[in-house]
Amino acid sequence: MSRNERLISLVILCLFAISSLYPIISVFIRSLDSTVATDHSWGHFDNYATAWDQGNFSHYMKNSVMIAVFVVLTALILSVMTGYVLGVVRPKGGNIIFFIFLAGMMVPSEALVIPLFFDLNSLGLTDTIWAVALPQTAQSLAFGTFWMRAYFRNVNPSVIDAARMDGASEWQVLWKVLIPMGMPAIITQVMITFMWTWNDFLIPLVMSPNGDFRTAPMSLAFFSTAHTSSAVLMAAAAVLVAAPMIILYIFLQKYFIAGMTEGAVKE
Repeated sequence: MSRNERLISLVILCLFAISSLYPIISVFIRSLDSTVATDHSWGHFDNYATAWDQGNFSHYMKNSVMIAVFVVLTALILSVMTGYVLGVVRPKGGNIIFFIFLAGMMVPSEALVIPLFFDLNSLGLTDTIWAVALPQTAQSLAFGTFWMRAYFRNVNPSVIDAARMDGASEWQVLWKVLIPMGMPAIITQVMITFMWTWNDFLIPLVMSPNGDFRTAPMSLAFFSTAHTSSAVLMAAAAVLVAAPMIILYIFLQKYFIAGMTEGAVKE
């Protein structure tokens, strides 16, 4: 690639980066404005404390963290095992099982949430963490199985054969050989699942009609309705809700990018 081509590529990437970061930066800057119309000073970090208290975000953030941790961990463990069976062991009928998981990805939650609500309500699970977390776990498991199966199928068979020749069981092949090798793919799944769970609005809204397990994005919507006259506090609340995802991505971006770009293990 010539110098001019590299320069053009850099300019294009910078333009895309600016267009992507501008909304985030503008909301952050707006959140630090004064809430008093006659005060034009900047740097009011107390806006975050005000929004936190008025929106009761301590309760809703706690709900979101509990639900996200449960969904991410449960979906990850189950999808690693199902992905290994379908991608490495490959039993008879494995393709049929895989297509069933694919069907779970294709059916939108809007088509299932109402009958699912009545099923869980008959079991007395509505307005509990299980009514919110279990449906999201099922949705994430479908994607996780698809994702991990693709990773396991792309692993060089010689790696698995060598482990088996050394006397490793299927369980040891999975947890001591393939899992350490597949950390980028696993971290990528963790980030995607966390993002979907954290941002989900419909399932917490329907499954917790009393609002006991309202999540942070839901509370942001209600907070915005109650504070339509204060764009500054709405911006501060939006930053508070988005902060966990941004922090998670900053710390795990290396693994996320590697998981999205790495292919099969090559000799």
